[in-house]
Amino acid sequence: MPLVPMFSRVLLAATLALAAAAHASYGVTPAMPVPNPDAEVATEALRSGDWQRAIDNFQAALRAEPDNAAFHSGLAYAYFRRGSSELAFRHFREALRIDPGLASAHEGIGKAYLAVGDVAKAREHLAVLEQLCPGRSCQEVVDLERAIAAAK
Repeated sequence: MPLVPMFSRVLLAATLALAAAAHASYGVTPAMPVPNPDAEVATEALRSGDWQRAIDNFQAALRAEPDNAAFHSGLAYAYFRRGSSELAFRHFREALRIDPGLASAHEGIGKAYLAVGDVAKAREHLAVLEQLCPGRSCQEVVDLERAIAAAK
């Protein structure tokens, strides 16, 4: 590697490190949040259908960020898919308490209500989704509509 480009990279890295240190010393937080590695593992576990691994990792993520609505929603979905309805409802409700506009939580709790035979409650969450996503602009609306139609 030529010396000049390598020196430029080293200089850039050192400059970035100094800038980060300066921000830290003045209490400035970075603009972008740091990803939660437990949540990343949990999300991958959801994709692969490993419900217990998703549960374990979302629980760990929530210990670090207890007011993260998306983590509660993901945990609720994993519980729902594992067949633990009571825990699923508890975490869907917590997600919606934290963020009443979280579309994935409305879809998830709507499907959970369908699973226990409460079509009326599922329709209530569909109505909220339709307000959040006018003109069926969210996939969650379409998916919950389909689930309700299939439940009839």
